[in-house]
This record gives sequence, structure tokens and C-alpha cells, in this order.
Amino acid sequence: MTSAWQRWFPILSWGLRYKRTELTADGVAAAVVTLMLIPQSLAYALLAGLPPQAGLYASMAPLVLYALMGSSGALAVGPAAVTSLMTAASLGAIAAQGSVAYTEAALMLALVSGALMLVMGALRLGFLAHFLSHPVISGFVSASGLLIAASQLKHLLGVPLHGETLLQLIPNLFQQMPHVHWPTVFMGVGALGLLVLARQQLKPALKRWGVAAGTADVLSKAAPVAVLLLSIALAAGLHLADQGVRVVGAVPQGMPPLTLPSLSAGSWALAQALWVPALLISLVGFVESVSVGQSLAAKRRERIDPDAELRALGLSNMGAGLSGGFPVTGGFSRSVVNFDAGARTPAAGIFTALGLALAALFLTPWLFHLPQATLAATIMVAVLTLVDVGVFARTWRYAKTDFITLLLSFGLTLLAGVEAGLVAGVGASVLLLLYRTSRPHIAVVGQVPGTEHYRNVLRHTVLEQPQILGLRIDESLYFANARFLEDAIALQVAARPGLRHVVLQCSAINDIDASALESLETINERLQASGVQLHLSEVKGPVLDRLQRSHFLTQLSGQVFLTHHQALQALTS
Repeated sequence: MTSAWQRWFPILSWGLRYKRTELTADGVAAAVVTLMLIPQSLAYALLAGLPPQAGLYASMAPLVLYALMGSSGALAVGPAAVTSLMTAASLGAIAAQGSVAYTEAALMLALVSGALMLVMGALRLGFLAHFLSHPVISGFVSASGLLIAASQLKHLLGVPLHGETLLQLIPNLFQQMPHVHWPTVFMGVGALGLLVLARQQLKPALKRWGVAAGTADVLSKAAPVAVLLLSIALAAGLHLADQGVRVVGAVPQGMPPLTLPSLSAGSWALAQALWVPALLISLVGFVESVSVGQSLAAKRRERIDPDAELRALGLSNMGAGLSGGFPVTGGFSRSVVNFDAGARTPAAGIFTALGLALAALFLTPWLFHLPQATLAATIMVAVLTLVDVGVFARTWRYAKTDFITLLLSFGLTLLAGVEAGLVAGVGASVLLLLYRTSRPHIAVVGQVPGTEHYRNVLRHTVLEQPQILGLRIDESLYFANARFLEDAIALQVAARPGLRHVVLQCSAINDIDASALESLETINERLQASGVQLHLSEVKGPVLDRLQRSHFLTQLSGQVFLTHHQALQALTS
């Protein structure tokens, strides 16, 4: 019972062993991440089409709740670029940005996403995320980064810009170019330049000036806060709001509100309308979180439990939906910062939430004069690192079929929207997988002289017996490739008039389903009718166990051999 509780709530395990050294390390990491999260959370709320305080709210309760059930000591949960873009795209079809209905839909989206994750985690369905292949995710994320950057041009240029795809944004942008607001441009481009300069040059410069490496790292991570403060000072001192520069305005001061959903028919209809976008956001967020968590855990020779992560992210999203937020996930940049700053346990997230709570209580009045162009610049600097240009050439060189899914996911995300790009990419991956496995590689094998090894006759100089045909099937057998196997064996047998034995080398077969079993029975009957015996070699234990539960082995015209070499020796003699 204790083990089960600890599996569901890892805090019961690491919390009982919590040490003062870990407290210090987690506290330092929390301070660094808090400085990073303040501008980032405000910016991602802007990207999602929500008030800035929603970003702060979405960064508090989720961090605390993740600490209860999460298995990663470094993962920092909160708003992320891609999920914020998907949130805006999902809600745009439900309500207009800035309306009460839009905010309510964001809360419902987080609740539905969290509920789906909790159910999937409880049922141990984390494997479903494996259907999001690397080419699909790379194409989707790269395209999303470009879409996010393009969508922020309206704040950077001070013009109205509508649309969710490049086909909608680019024509609109050209129409609005004569109406560019130049004070906004100067503010946005200036902030963008400072952020890029700080990201690339500040840390090396501080080291050259004799600043300690750890201090230089913390200062470089805090640079966005400095740019934010400078922008506020300039906007307030120069009265830029009076000149048309859009600022954040009044941000409610205080802790996140409790936002319980109503139980009306309208709320149920809203949940039904949002469950597909919520599922896609859940899968993308889960893949991003687990990828980051596993890579960081591997550096410390630790491991994370994907199903526990799914449950923890589900609880975090439900917390966001109940506290004025929107869908959250484990962000890459802040998790890496959390790790590099020395976070040892999920308690660092609790301390970060406390820091953000203090910011919500005491610092929000200072945000009134924060230009939206500065937040847009913060988003653009963060998301352009998501664009992986080199992945296209690497994938093309290695696997042309994977390049198709990469290009399809990338192109449709840009031109048709994030949901269409993701669904099409996953669909193409599954179809290509079915196509590849429906036509498995089947090699005619012969003996390498002087050894007990058997290799492809087309690749090696081998010895063959004219009355024996050895075939190695390099794929599990199931309904999609069963008939292909029948045709391939029939073709080989027809080309060998003196054939007496066919030996299937099953070393690469991990499973045989009912359709494939029926095909094997058909192959056995056809061969037996033509005077040829069918044999199996190197059958894996679990596969042999299943075959023994059928009538196939009793009807098999030949034998089952432990090794392919033993089969050839017995049949030759």
C-alpha cells in the first residue's frame, strides 16, 4: 500500500528524505527561475490571447501540484510557447479574444486537458505519445515557432493583424505596413536587440570582465527582467502610452482567484467542443515535458516515470483551470535553467510558486506601463530557438519517408493551422509505418564459410544448399503483411524446382497475430501439397509460447529448431 501511494505521490518518497543542502539548492534555483518566469509568463498569456495576469496565475498552482505527483526534480511547469499558440488557435473558433467567453473557454480547456491527462495516466496510456514521431514533432514545433513569431509582429509594429496561418497573416501584414506605429517599432526592436544581445553576448562578456561563472550565468538569465524594467521606465518617463504605444495596463493585484466551472448545459457543451483540441494539447505538452525531463534526468543518472508525469501534468492543468490560468506543460528553457541553477527536487517548483505569488501581491502595479511590444520581443527571442533548420537536410539524407512526414507537418502547420499540421503529421506517420511493415524485408540466407552464421546472399559470399531455402523475415507478422509473406515464399519456391525444405529464420519476429498465423497454416498446407516441408528456426520464447497454444505446431510438416545452423545440419544429413 505504501509503495502504491509513493508511486502516485512521489513527494511521499523524496519529501521524507529532504535535506538542508537540497533546500538551499532548490531555493537558489527557484530565485533564478522566478526572475525568468515573470516576463515569460506575462508574454505567453499575451500569446494565448489572455490578460497578462493569467500567465502569472498559470505559473503558481500548477508548480505546487506538480510537486505532489511529478517524478522529475528539474522540470518547471507553466505556460509554454507551443501550447499557448495551440490555446489561442483552439479558442479563436469559440469566442473573441478579450471577451469573458474567451477567458471561460481557456479555463475549460485547461480543465479538460488536465482531466484527459489524469485518465490517461491512471490507465497507463503514456505510450500513445509515441505516435508523435520525431519528424512530426520537429516539423510541428519549427512551424509553430515561425507562426508565433509572425503573430507577434502586430505588437512589434503596432498594427492590427489577424489570422492563424501564414496564408492569413502575410497578406494582412502587407496591407497594414503603411499604418506602422513607429514609436512602438522603436520600443519593440530595441527590446528585441537587447534580448538577443543578452542571450548571445552577456555571459561571455561578464566572464571576460572577471565575473564568476555562476554569477555570470544568473545575471544573463535575469537579463529579460532588466529589459522589462528598462522598458517600463522608458514608457512611464516618456509617456509613450499617450503617443499610442500599447501598454499592459492595470494588472489585478493579489493571489489567483478560485475559478470553479459551472455545471450548466452550456459548460458541458463547451467541454465537448474543446475535447479534441485539449487532447492534442495534452499529447504535445506531454511529449515536450517527458523529452525534457528524461534528458535532464539522464545527466544525473536518474529516471522519470512517464505515466507519473502524465498524472502530474493532468493535476497541474486542472489546477491552472481552477485558478484563472490556461493549459500548461513542462517548458524546455525554464527547465534547463532550473536544472543548471541546481534544482534537486520538485520542491524548487513550490519555492518558485511562492516567488511568483509575492510578485502578484506586490509587483503588479509596476507592470502598468509595460509595453506590449517588449512582451512580443520576449516571445520572439524565446520561440525562434525552436526552429531547427538543419533537421530538414539531416532527415532527407537519412530517411526520405520520414522527410515526407516532416515536410507535411511543417507545411500544413504553417498553411492550415496547428491542429491540421499535427493531425496530418501523425496520420502520415501511421500510414507510412503500416506501409513499411506491410512489406517486410525478407532475405534469402546462406552459410558464411567456416562459421555458423547465416547472412543475406545478396550481401555476402555464402554457401547454399539447392534443396534447402533459408528465409529470414525481418519484421513481426500481422494482418497487414501476412499475404505479402505468402506471395514472397510462393515466388521463391517457384524459382527452385529441386526444393525440399523451407526454413523460416524467426530471429527478428517479435509477434505473430491471428491473421499471420492463418497465413502460416496456409503456407504449410501449400508447401506440403507440393512436397516441400516447412521448418522454423530461432523462434523467440514468447512467440513459441503463443504458437503452442494453437494447432499450428502439430500440423507443421517440418520441425522447430533452436538455431538456423542446427536446422541446416539436420536437413542436410
